[in-house]
Amino acid sequence: MVDINLQQLGLELGSGAVVGGIIGFAAKKVAKIVAIIIGLELALFKFLESRQILIVDWERLTAGMIETGEAAASGTPPDWIMTILSTLSVSAGFTGGFLIGFKKG
Repeated sequence: MVDINLQQLGLELGSGAVVGGIIGFAAKKVAKIVAIIIGLELALFKFLESRQILIVDWERLTAGMIETGEAAASGTPPDWIMTILSTLSVSAGFTGGFLIGFKKG
């Protein structure tokens, strides 16, 4: 039978929640900045294309994003069940903290 140390489990859960909250808050801020930069870049491309200064191949630009998304969706992590079970306490705290931090950000 497995001996469960509740104090260690609580410490892992709490520290995961704190770290997750901080990273979630920062991730939302970074995501907003990246979205603004990409939006401005695409608007600039469209403006320069309308002035016939630049020619943008929109088909190739979007095809790269679709291929990357398909490649990410098809990969499976090796031995994912054991990975999840070994990091369950920290992961649960991190996920909860990340979601709260992301929502507050």
